[in-house]
Amino acid sequence: MLGIKRREFIALLGGAAAVSPLAALAQQTTPVYDATLSEATPFVAAFKRGLLEVGFVEGQNVAVEYRYPGSHYEQLPALVAEFANRQIAVIVGNTPVALAARKATSTIPIVFLTGADPVKLGLVASFNRPGGNATGVSFLTAATETKRLGLLRELLPKAMVIGALADPNFLTTAGQLKDLQDAAPTLGQEIHVVEASTESQLDSGFATLAQLRPDAVVVVASPFFTGRRERLVALAEHYRMPAMYSWREFPAAGGLISYGTSFTDAFRQAGIYSGRILKGEKPADLPVLMPTKFELVINLKTAKALGLEIPDRLLALADEVIE
Repeated sequence: MLGIKRREFIALLGGAAAVSPLAALAQQTTPVYDATLSEATPFVAAFKRGLLEVGFVEGQNVAVEYRYPGSHYEQLPALVAEFANRQIAVIVGNTPVALAARKATSTIPIVFLTGADPVKLGLVASFNRPGGNATGVSFLTAATETKRLGLLRELLPKAMVIGALADPNFLTTAGQLKDLQDAAPTLGQEIHVVEASTESQLDSGFATLAQLRPDAVVVVASPFFTGRRERLVALAEHYRMPAMYSWREFPAAGGLISYGTSFTDAFRQAGIYSGRILKGEKPADLPVLMPTKFELVINLKTAKALGLEIPDRLLALADEVIE
């Protein structure tokens, strides 16, 4: 057992965690897992790998408690308040989680995973010197939507009408849509936005897209969509829509193509930072981590099913080709 005297707990919220030495949790209830855990499993596993790299093993010298509010962001203040009242050691989560945690506490360390600019969000004073109780990983999702649109144009040179499926409840969606709409005219394209933030709206959203008859679809990055990637891939297949995604987990689930940073590696890095904080380092002294590699992933099987031939240039650029 590590010599950690205070109650240390890592809380994983909506892609986040709470961790504590097992001895301190002996009288606690069993961690709660909800139905969306299976969708988050690759990311949870990556988070645990990060903890392991700094000497923490769940079930041996640390315990992790999970909460998955999904797209129900209205639940976050109560969930974060619960963890703050219990004086856990670290709160880990995505952008909405981190913002809710910052409102709830100025002392409990926060490790965030965000696709937005954490300085503009008010989470840190600067990337190099965060200065407060928060640090984490910024994987620049919002800044890569235009790149995804350009890659989609390379794949489908004649695609002029692009559907964009967007989660209106997610904080960075408006900025991502603006980037898409600003870039589209330079590519000779027009963007038609369809919103979806509930399970039923995924079905109705794709039905609306089908009526618009777009040449392709961009699925705008959102934690809600990532957690429903298998459903989104199935809908795109049903309507035979070529779709561009943000993470490799989509083409791994049968989607056509993705471009972005490694989401699983971001969770691994969050695990490392959480462990370092448990060992006594301060978030204020841990620079915000930035991505060093962007992944282009193509699913050839899906391309063939759609009757698409992937240009040689894209195949050469691809970091991973799934056959």
